[in-house]
Amino acid sequence: MKFESIYKQYWQPIFRLCMGYINDSARAQDLTQETFIIVWKSLPKFRQEASLSTWIFRIAVNLCLRQLKIEKRIPQGQLPEQVKDEDTVNREPQVAFLYQCIAELPETDRIIISLELENVKQAEIAVITGLSEGNVRIRIHRIKERLSKKFKGYEH
Repeated sequence: MKFESIYKQYWQPIFRLCMGYINDSARAQDLTQETFIIVWKSLPKFRQEASLSTWIFRIAVNLCLRQLKIEKRIPQGQLPEQVKDEDTVNREPQVAFLYQCIAELPETDRIIISLELENVKQAEIAVITGLSEGNVRIRIHRIKERLSKKFKGYEH
């Protein structure tokens, strides 16, 4: 598969995954670009032990986790000041609220729901996270319930 087609197919899903972690458009774009730099450099060495999408998502997840570690993590429930930029203001309020809710989730839950929102198969999510497929399925259900409760509170 050519890099250009990989880039076109996966740029948006990887960007949205990074937004789920970082909740800052400019930094999410940087992490997305870093992901594709690594993919471009490593593509000839890709051994196809996992699917291409699993491999790319794992690279992005690792970069996001490394970035959060570097920043010594933002306490849960707080959003960085940069989130209040023009990008967030232009987004629909519900989407901005969803990103905020995802940012408040524990790290593993953020990974799981971000991948689920990108329609990554639960089997692939299990490989990426190192959890069993059954555990992933249960966690997705619980995360959706939590987010649903928050949205019900948001709408009232």
